[in-house]
Amino acid sequence: MKKYMFTHRSFLLITIIITILLSMNTALAINIYLAPNGSDTFSGRTPQVKPDSKDGPVKTLTRARDIIRKLRQKGDTVGQFKVIVADGFYHLDRPLKLTPIDSGTTDLPVIYTAKKGSHPVFSGGQKITGMKATPKGIWKVYLPEVAKGKWYFEQLFVNNQRSVRAKTPNDGFYHIKDVKEDVITQGPGKIAEKTKISLTAYPKDFKSIANLTKKQTDDVMIKVYHKWDIDIKFISEIDTKSNTIVTIGGGMKPWNPWKAETRYRIENFRAALDSPGEWFLSRAGWLYYYPLPGQKIDKTEIIAPVTEKLIIFQGKPEKGKFVENIQIQNLTFKHEQILLPSKGFEAAQAAYPIDAAVMADGARNITIKNCEFAHIGRYAVWFRQGCKNNTLEHCYLHDLGAGGVRIGQGGISTNKNLLTGNNVIDNNIICSGSRIFDCAVGVWIGQSGDNQVTHNDINDFYYTGISVGWLWGYKKSLAENNTIDYNHIYNIGQNILSDMGGVYCLGPSEGTTVNNNVIHNVYSHSYGGWGLYLDEGSTHVTMENNLVYDTKSGGFHQHFGKENVIRNNIFAFNKLYQVQATRVEEHKSFIFENNIVLFDKGVLLDGPWEKIDITMDSNCYWNTTGKVKILDKDLAEWQKLNRDKHSIIADPGFENPKKLDFNLKPNSPALKIGFKPFDYHKAGVYGSEKWIKLAREK
Repeated sequence: MKKYMFTHRSFLLITIIITILLSMNTALAINIYLAPNGSDTFSGRTPQVKPDSKDGPVKTLTRARDIIRKLRQKGDTVGQFKVIVADGFYHLDRPLKLTPIDSGTTDLPVIYTAKKGSHPVFSGGQKITGMKATPKGIWKVYLPEVAKGKWYFEQLFVNNQRSVRAKTPNDGFYHIKDVKEDVITQGPGKIAEKTKISLTAYPKDFKSIANLTKKQTDDVMIKVYHKWDIDIKFISEIDTKSNTIVTIGGGMKPWNPWKAETRYRIENFRAALDSPGEWFLSRAGWLYYYPLPGQKIDKTEIIAPVTEKLIIFQGKPEKGKFVENIQIQNLTFKHEQILLPSKGFEAAQAAYPIDAAVMADGARNITIKNCEFAHIGRYAVWFRQGCKNNTLEHCYLHDLGAGGVRIGQGGISTNKNLLTGNNVIDNNIICSGSRIFDCAVGVWIGQSGDNQVTHNDINDFYYTGISVGWLWGYKKSLAENNTIDYNHIYNIGQNILSDMGGVYCLGPSEGTTVNNNVIHNVYSHSYGGWGLYLDEGSTHVTMENNLVYDTKSGGFHQHFGKENVIRNNIFAFNKLYQVQATRVEEHKSFIFENNIVLFDKGVLLDGPWEKIDITMDSNCYWNTTGKVKILDKDLAEWQKLNRDKHSIIADPGFENPKKLDFNLKPNSPALKIGFKPFDYHKAGVYGSEKWIKLAREK
C-alpha cells in the first residue's frame, strides 16, 4: 500500500511539474513580428498580415519596442520577448533607441533577431530615382528637399559601394607651397580657439579652384594630411592674386602643424566632377553622378543617407541606471548619415571626436551577434561610458567613414558607474575604414581595462589597426589587463598617414597582452609603419608569439616605455629596419628574447640599443642576402656590451619563408636556444568556411 501511494504521489508530482513547465514555456514565448508589408497600427503578434488586413506584423523596430513596453505595463513581464524580423528592406527613419525600461533579465534577455533563414536589411538611407543622362554622359536628378534646405548629404552609395565625392586631384595629392597662421582668438589653452590659416598653393594646383565664385566655395572642403592626423576645413575665401586658400577654425596643433610640402586635397565642387565614380550635390538641389563604365541608369541602385545613428543604448550610468540583457542578432544595418559641422574636423588622433552609428552608454550584458554594419559615416560601434560585459561577436563591419569599434573614453571619471570594461570583441571582420576620417582606427580602447579583442580580421585602414590606451606618459591609466590576441591585421596605412602600428599601445597597460597576432603590410607615408608599436609610456605589456612581416619601418618599435616583454615573436622581411627603439631612460625599458628576426634588406636594429636599459638574449638573427651586422658590430663585439649572450646568427630554418610559410623545420637552430613554435594560422576569424572565406577576400 505504501509503495502504491508513493508511486501515485510521484505521478501527481510529475504531472504538476510538467504542467508548470508547459505554462512557463508558454510564458517564455512572447514574439513580436516585423515584416516589410506590416503596419505600425497592427499588434505585431502574428507573423503575417491577416486576410481582413486588420492585424499582422509591425513595420518598424521602434514600434516593436513600444509594444513590448506596453505589454510589460499590463503585467506581461514573466516571458522572454523576442522581436522576429522577416526578410526584406526596411527604411530606418530614426535610430532604435533602447533605455533601461527596455532591458531584459539574465535568464530572459530581450532579443531582436531575423526570422530563421532571412537576411533583413535596415537602411537609414533614401533611394534616389529619376536620374537622367546628360549629353556629356553625366547623370543628374533634381531633389526638391535639398533645394528647400530640408536635406543634405555628404555620402552616396551606388550599387552597394561608396562613391567618391568630387575631388581634385583624382590621384595623389597637392602639396602646400607655404602656410601662415594668424590668431583671431587665443583662449585659455596652448592651442588657439580660432585662427585664420592661409595656405599658399602652387600655381598649377590652384588652377582647379581659381574660377570659383564666393557662393561656390561655401561647401568646398580642403582635407590636409599631416603625420598621423588630418584636418577637414571649409574654405572661407580664395585669393587668385596670391594663389591663397583661407580657412577659419581652431588653431593648428603645435606638435603636428601644417608645413610646406604638407599634402592636401580639395573636395566638393562641380568642376571637380571629372572622373568615373565621382558625384556632386549642389545646394540648388541637383545631384550629379559620373557613372562607372558599364553602369546603366535602370539597373543602378543609388542610396543617399538620411538617418543619423542606427542603434542607441541610452542608459543613465551616472545615476546607476543601465540598459541590460538585450541581444541584437542576424540583422543588417546600412546607410548612416553624418554631416560635418561648420568648423569642420580638427586634427585628432584616432579621429577621437567622432562617435558611432551604434552608441552605447550605460550598457550591460548587451550582445550584438551575426550582424552587418555597412556604409557608415562614423565609427560603427562605441561602448562608451559605463559599459560592461558587452559582446560584439561574428559581425561584419565595413565601408566605414571612421573606424570599427571603440571602447571606453579618453578621460577617467571619479564616478565608478561611468567606467567601462570587461567587453568582448571577438571573431569579427572589420575592414575598409577611414573613408572620411583617415586617422580613424580599426579598434580603439581608451581608459578601459579587462577587455578582449580576439580573433578579428582587421584590414584596409589608413592609420592603425588596434589602438590600446589613451595616456601619454607614466601617470595612472585604466587601460589594464586588455587581451589583444589572435587577430589578423593587415593592409594598414597604405602610404596615407604616418606614425602608426598594426597594434599601437599608449601609456601604462599593466597586464595587457598582445599575443598570437599576425600583422603584415603596414605602410606609412613617411616615418613609422610598424607592426607592434609601444608608444609614450607603454608599461608592462607582453608581446608574445606574434608573426609580423612586410612592414615599412619595422616589425617592432618602442618609443619609450617601461618593463615590457617582447618574446618568442617572428619578425620577417621588414623594409627599412627590422626592430627599433628610440628613447634612453633610467629604468628597464623592455626585454627582447627568444625572437627570430629574418630579413633581406634594411638594417637589423635602429636606435640606441646599446645605451637603452634592456635585456636581450636567446634571439636568432639571419640576413638572407649577406652578413648580419648588429649596429655595425659582429655578434661577438655586440655581446661584449652585455647583449644577446646566448643569441645566434643562423638561418632559422623556416619551411618556405618566401612563400610566407613560417613553420620551422625539425632541425631549426632557433629551437635549440629556446624558441617555441606557435600556430600562427589560428589568428583571425574562425567558424564556417563561408565566414573565413569572406575575411580572406577583404
